Amino acid sequence: MSASQAGASARPINEWTASEIARAVNDGTVTCEAVARACLDHIAAREPQVQAWHFLDPELVIAQAKALDRSGKRGPLQGVPFGIKDIIDSFDMPTEYGSPIYVGHRPRSDAACVALGRRAGGILMGKTVTTEFANVFPGKTRNPFDPTRTPGGSSSGSAAAVGDCMVPLSIGTQTTGSTIRPASFCGAFGYRPTHGDLRTVGVKEAAGSLDTLGLIARSIDDIALYRDVLLGATPEPIADLPRAPRIGFCRTHLWSTLEPTTQALLEQAARKLERAGATLVDVDLPKDFEEIETVHRAVSSFEFARNFTFEIDHHWEKISEKLRNGRLKHGLACTFDQYLAARNAAERLRAMLPQSFGDCDILFTAAATGEAPVGLESTGNAAPSAIWTTTHVPQATLPVFTGPNGLPIGAQVVARRNEDRKLFSASRWVYDKLMA
Repeated sequence: MSASQAGASARPINEWTASEIARAVNDGTVTCEAVARACLDHIAAREPQVQAWHFLDPELVIAQAKALDRSGKRGPLQGVPFGIKDIIDSFDMPTEYGSPIYVGHRPRSDAACVALGRRAGGILMGKTVTTEFANVFPGKTRNPFDPTRTPGGSSSGSAAAVGDCMVPLSIGTQTTGSTIRPASFCGAFGYRPTHGDLRTVGVKEAAGSLDTLGLIARSIDDIALYRDVLLGATPEPIADLPRAPRIGFCRTHLWSTLEPTTQALLEQAARKLERAGATLVDVDLPKDFEEIETVHRAVSSFEFARNFTFEIDHHWEKISEKLRNGRLKHGLACTFDQYLAARNAAERLRAMLPQSFGDCDILFTAAATGEAPVGLESTGNAAPSAIWTTTHVPQATLPVFTGPNGLPIGAQVVARRNEDRKLFSASRWVYDKLMA
């Protein structure tokens, strides 16, 4: 038995990483059914407090697991339970988009990301809670570390399910900060890829110029594995960095919005990375980036409002007042000329970002303003992620901090566009050094 196998066997199965589960199933050490039952038992114990799931059918889960055991196949996610945000289609489960408009809606096919996960041997556990149409109106989910606090959003249930060890993997989406922020709040690893890398067929679009899938897991290696599966590629292990990275500490114009504790944690972490061998430099974004939230809002609101024309025209009364008076009101008031100006501004900012990177391998910055806020009416401030979402670069949040109330806070690592593999290598280096 390898050291990693021994480490896994010392923990309950529901706490294993996806890589540990797939390895054990493919080696014959454990069955898919045993893994599924361990996760279901934990969900049964914790779901009344966390409320991460919008749809969960234990009999369907066990049927999938038994079929996989009978098949004798081996895949990179063999026997790995995963959850998907309830704006993502599944042929054998309802998809209701967090809205009463779509109660009972049954798609006829899986979204591409679901089909790829199943092809790799994964077990679709169920549909995780989303905010209404992946926007601002919260769902029922609570933070697994403190039920009086938000889990973040819009991928609320996806982050809470992984953070509470209900499943080792989940898929969310991100248009602003909907994967990075909840992963930070729920103590998980979160990843938003280079825009356009992962297919979104079968995913309810919010704003296509910004939307991506978001992956949430319990290790950066599992994030890399899951990305390869969703690319339809043969999984490759994360490469070690050839040298300690050159890290740009990027406070951004939002530094003053961070809680003082978060500022201090980031400063201390940056110095620890420097002592561990990293070359640390301060990186300031051009002043033009101070307009990025306005740019992002114009693009996302304009596209969102047009995407939901049918719902506006036929089901206005079933849309929450918060969404009607927020994103939709802003989007409907935004003209095409204003949208085009904002889209052009976003492209200009994207073109400026590589110069800001300079010769840095990655940027190190905030994933969220602090711990998950108290209350369930808001999912928290998404601004720290909006910069990187708008510029289409890959992002990861690493669960490396504990806030003043004992709750998790993530640190964000950002790489250049199309350098997702370097992001993984650098993220693992950063995580290992900060947790040493």
